[in-house]
Amino acid sequence: MVIELLGTRLIAPFYGASLYVWTSVISVTLIALALGYFVGGHWADRAKQTGLALIIAVAGLLTLVIPWITGPILLATDPLGLRMGTFVSTLVLFTPSLFMLGMIGPFAVKLATSSLAGVGASAGSIYAVSTVGSVIGTLFLGFYLFPKIGSREIFMGLGIALFILALGVAYFERSRLRLKIALPPVVVLTVVGIILLPFVANSGNNFADDDRYQTQFEQESLYGWVRVIDNPAENYRLLTVDASTIGAASISHGENALSYQEIVGLIPTLSPNMQRALLIGQGAGHMATALKRFGIETDTLEIDPAVAKAATDYFDFKPTGKTIIGDARYEIRQLKETYDLIIMDVFTGGSEPVHLLTVETMQQLHALLSEQGILALNFVAFYENGNNAALASVAKTLAQVFAHQQVFISEPDSDFNDFIFLATNHAISLEPETIGHAQSNWLNERRLDINQSQGVLLTDNLNPLEKLQTRKSEHYRRMIVEMVGLDHLIR
Repeated sequence: MVIELLGTRLIAPFYGASLYVWTSVISVTLIALALGYFVGGHWADRAKQTGLALIIAVAGLLTLVIPWITGPILLATDPLGLRMGTFVSTLVLFTPSLFMLGMIGPFAVKLATSSLAGVGASAGSIYAVSTVGSVIGTLFLGFYLFPKIGSREIFMGLGIALFILALGVAYFERSRLRLKIALPPVVVLTVVGIILLPFVANSGNNFADDDRYQTQFEQESLYGWVRVIDNPAENYRLLTVDASTIGAASISHGENALSYQEIVGLIPTLSPNMQRALLIGQGAGHMATALKRFGIETDTLEIDPAVAKAATDYFDFKPTGKTIIGDARYEIRQLKETYDLIIMDVFTGGSEPVHLLTVETMQQLHALLSEQGILALNFVAFYENGNNAALASVAKTLAQVFAHQQVFISEPDSDFNDFIFLATNHAISLEPETIGHAQSNWLNERRLDINQSQGVLLTDNLNPLEKLQTRKSEHYRRMIVEMVGLDHLIR
């Protein structure tokens, strides 16, 4: 279970923390354990006494080297695409160690069983202890280790722990079972593991840095690798989470560099009496800063405290309202305030929190809006001449809750784009007499009509958005790799 959880942390910076990653890791875990149980059972019956210590030592070595080989494996599987690349990389990385760990159960049963009369109790006790150990390890890992220690260091600690266990079992086999050959191979494998430790510790530095980019801040949080990356030559700074860019600004003046966020400066002209806003997906905080110029107080909701810290320390973000750290669906349920504007900016990266784009979520947000309130939702996708099913699904889902919507494209000449949805219960006027000639021209040049017929109504029960956005996720990852280099994605 520990390797299973850690596996998602190694794969996510490159392939995203999507359903495909979790499906691949769980499937590979079950496949490897099943093979280990089968082969281990046959080997245990044929072994003269037992080779349990050797199996544990091999498992320790194979676990230890996983972070070392992660980078090359991810690069090799990238051409296979998102789904196959995720599955094959997971299969290659984790099958060997999990296979050996699966063999431990049958050998332990054989070691603990002195007669057929006690085989049931022995097997039941061993698998009960194994399951309890998995529960304790999972809770300890998720609640304590992840927030304090990096994934690579946890893998190293797990490998060392297996070596120590192997030495203890080898001593038992030698002294109690008179298995004289048990200790030497375990000692050799342990020494090999110790020799490899420095290489594993430095495995995150296997790729040559691109001189154009400088990492100013880096932290592994509960939700991924958060980085602040500078390009001094071109005068811009990026805020990234894994392979997703969630903020960009000029280094010299701190000006927002993401063009889709320019529309935020126009939204208050569509509803002049705005006073309070909620920003879901704080990022670098530029949207809240833009609203401040209109005297709008903005509460921000961000799931990752590392992102909030980076926004404050490197993008000079100063909150104008409450700063809420937590998962959006939970925190939205706790809100009692009424907002004139709610901005959702969580669908820009390589993987998306699809649970935040459902009819049920939109209904929760609708309940928080004032009578003349506006929901603004940014969504990254391919336009495909208006035939993109993901865009149609977003439009169809919003239409289920809101009476009116307007859709704008950030860069009209590009197929891969940011699409801004404005959903309301009242019609929005884009006429020059209402919002001014410059703003009206800018918005009307980017306005789109989305055909909803190809869309799927996204609900908590059925949400195929990840499948619909597979091409987008693959393109986005490769775009980020070309921009900042592999050293900023593989650790």
